[in-house]
Amino acid sequence: MSDIRFGTDGWRAIIAQEYTVDNVKRVAEATALWMEQNKMDKVVIGYDCRFAGQLFAEASARVFGAHQIKVLLADKFVSTPMVSLGVVKLNAGVGVVITASHNPPSYNGFKLKSSFGGPTIPAHITEVEGLIPSRPLQRVPSLDKMKSEGLLEYIDLEQMYYDHVYDGFDMDLIKSSGIRLAYDAMYGAGQDVLPRIFPNAKLFHCDFNPSFMGQAPEPILRNLGEMSEYIKSSGEIDLGLANDGDADRIGLFDHEGNFIDSHHILLLLLYYLYKHKNLDGKVIVTFSVTDKMKLLAEKFGLDFEVTKIGFKYIAEIMTKEDILVGGEESGGLAVKGHIPERDGIWIGLVIMEFMAKTGKSLRELIQLVYDEVGTFASDRDDLHIDNEVKERVISNCKEGVYTSFGPYKVIGTETTDGYKYHLSDNSWVMLRPSGTEPVLRVYSEAPDMAEVRRILDATRDTIL
Repeated sequence: MSDIRFGTDGWRAIIAQEYTVDNVKRVAEATALWMEQNKMDKVVIGYDCRFAGQLFAEASARVFGAHQIKVLLADKFVSTPMVSLGVVKLNAGVGVVITASHNPPSYNGFKLKSSFGGPTIPAHITEVEGLIPSRPLQRVPSLDKMKSEGLLEYIDLEQMYYDHVYDGFDMDLIKSSGIRLAYDAMYGAGQDVLPRIFPNAKLFHCDFNPSFMGQAPEPILRNLGEMSEYIKSSGEIDLGLANDGDADRIGLFDHEGNFIDSHHILLLLLYYLYKHKNLDGKVIVTFSVTDKMKLLAEKFGLDFEVTKIGFKYIAEIMTKEDILVGGEESGGLAVKGHIPERDGIWIGLVIMEFMAKTGKSLRELIQLVYDEVGTFASDRDDLHIDNEVKERVISNCKEGVYTSFGPYKVIGTETTDGYKYHLSDNSWVMLRPSGTEPVLRVYSEAPDMAEVRRILDATRDTIL
């Protein structure tokens, strides 16, 4: 059978091609063996809205049962943050989420969560990978047998999360503020819990549809046109919130239907937590995040660190240091006072609380940030190209071939994770191959969106 390797965030593969029950059982057994080695005897398992999620979750559960590991299995589809929270609240050693996050609907995946309530650290992932057997375990108990022996318990992770939200926020203030919310679940795992929290929200794609209507459930502008157009045309919405397939990533819209990217959300979080909640701590972001975060952290006198891309690197540091805000460009953000985990719904609530406490619109809050660090814009192109072309581009990066992109001269280069080329006027462009898809990602930041677009187009013309 094929080798299985974890990418930036878990193992992901195409359903019925590489992602099969047998292969899921192999990964589950490796996880069970690792748990045995580390004297752990309890696992939380959840699944999102993807095709056959329950089937794969139950197959995993039976493997853990064969190893006499107690399984706490979600009683319905759940978000990734719900599983991570459950691991902490239920004192489990590991959490398993059957999800492919924002990948296209043909994918499913297998995420591992640690006892601290966040992504399993890279060193432990490597250990699990080394234990993946070449064949799946054949003799596994039935779910009924596991239940009768006390090895299986069904749990309501959604209710646990719902209660945690009400413990963590001033929900009376938020609900009485009059903020009119639109929510797009993208057919993902937030489709039940968010409407429970905000019954009056205008809802989009809050239906169970594992096909995702053929669209990858990634909360970026080009995938959220329906909600954007509604906000623009109706004039009835103050904030638009979108989550990805497992609801750990976030996208936002202001009252005019303008998309607010993760760079701006991170700056808003830092501003609110430091200036309004009087919290401090280290600021940590991944390599593709705006340089403005460093500028604002320095203005506030806070320590700052950049990691490789992948929230698991942030989560590992959050378990060891006092972190105020952590996040990545792709919409995975975390804040002090919650588990060290990306959580798109939780972050949306922080922003709503900021709006409610100040009485300001999202656009007015962003202006407060601009007053501190200056205006900027950013965007990303995902180039779907042959692996041969992708490898040639990355080889050219390694060899220093690119000294300019059209009229834009390179004045400095960073290689923390990918290749970031600094240009004039505090602009930059960055090239990095995806860790989970056949895609070359091209990022850029510049003073305005028109300039960002010119840089991205010039970069594409140069490298292809």
